[in-house]
Amino acid sequence: MQNVFNKLLAKTVDRSLYLLVRLLTGIRAKPESQFDFPTTRNVYFANHGSHGDFLMVWISLPKAWRKAARPVAGADYWLKGKIRSFIINHVFNGLLIARSGGNPQAVTEQMSAALAQNSSLIIFPEGTRNTNDNVILLPFKSGIYYLAKENPDVRFVPIWIDNINRVLPKGQLLPIPLICDVNIGKPLQLLENEDKTEFLTRARNALLALAPANKRPVISKGENE
Repeated sequence: MQNVFNKLLAKTVDRSLYLLVRLLTGIRAKPESQFDFPTTRNVYFANHGSHGDFLMVWISLPKAWRKAARPVAGADYWLKGKIRSFIINHVFNGLLIARSGGNPQAVTEQMSAALAQNSSLIIFPEGTRNTNDNVILLPFKSGIYYLAKENPDVRFVPIWIDNINRVLPKGQLLPIPLICDVNIGKPLQLLENEDKTEFLTRARNALLALAPANKRPVISKGENE
């Protein structure tokens, strides 16, 4: 009986969040015709400026792609309190990882196992929220490269989220309705003999290319951690 109740509640919360975020941001699912790749075994990687970023990615995906997508989330944040725990586990089927003191290799194996089960993942390769208005995109952490190296057949899809950090400004308790945008790029995969620096630079540049023209920096080789 408890499982049935949890499923019904999760479905209600799922729909309510979907409608609320659509109302606040204007985001709609992209047409399926834009997705010329399968619904599963994709890694969606996006810029990170808000705790609500994975919601933006989730809403922008067509239903079949959205059902397969699992946000990779920090257990330390999402397991604080029953409400957060219910949302990440029952509504979004999140893949919870240990961020503090965790084993990077174990995290890669955890994500690879989820991909092997035909899930897709939503990740933020900056590793932390970018709260610096003067920096459009932080350097990528190396985890995305090792995930690609372990799963060379998996598609990595860049997604740029614009304006979401202004919907819930730092220090504010209530969101502000504001039109946001989500741009989805073409999938990329690890190339044969491509090293870490080359892949991180190519992935980061693919993401930067989706940023609004007035925010887009000159894309160059750059540096990654």
